[in-house]
Amino acid sequence: MKKAVLFDLDGTLVDSSEGITKSVQYALKHFGIEENDLSKLQVFIGPPLGESFMKYYGFSKEQADEGIRVYRERYKPIGIFECKLYPGVRECIMQLRKQGYLIGVASSKPEKFCKMILEHFDVLSLFDDVVGATEDGSIGTKEEVLKEVMRRWADIPKENMCLIGDTIFDVEGANLVGIPAIGVSFGFGDIDEMVRAGAKGICNHMTDLPVMIEKFI
Repeated sequence: MKKAVLFDLDGTLVDSSEGITKSVQYALKHFGIEENDLSKLQVFIGPPLGESFMKYYGFSKEQADEGIRVYRERYKPIGIFECKLYPGVRECIMQLRKQGYLIGVASSKPEKFCKMILEHFDVLSLFDDVVGATEDGSIGTKEEVLKEVMRRWADIPKENMCLIGDTIFDVEGANLVGIPAIGVSFGFGDIDEMVRAGAKGICNHMTDLPVMIEKFI
């Protein structure tokens, strides 16, 4: 029976804080908003950008769409590669593959960006599929991304899947589609929030994941 391990990208596989926060800062400046403390912009890492612009800065839907467009002016040529792979990622995935798992990415970042980042770190070939948001907005939330994974991998029962992520958005998305989620402590989310939302466990280092996953799928 096939089993699949799905990974969030930002905050789980890669530390993308620099590129994302600087690009959000660039977009806010377009609207006359000066934000010099990049740590305040880490809340943009994980959920869909448009939702964050509306939630944290009171943007209308139209302003949020414009914010995304301006954000990408900087992110596409510069910010996308202002990131680094977390320690142990390559070793973890190679071990999971040896154990027979299919490996996928399930991210709210646009799919083409996910692939570009993984290719940049020479790990794209380790993944069986990469599923991300669509630029037209038809797929954006973690729930929608996970449903697309299930559409593509229709031969794998959802009880044979799990999601690895770093925020409550990952855990809640997994809950909505009925798969277990394991949180990582080194990303950008709140550990207590993930536990309260129903995370099955918290992983402190990527190399611990292969053993943890065996308990749940």
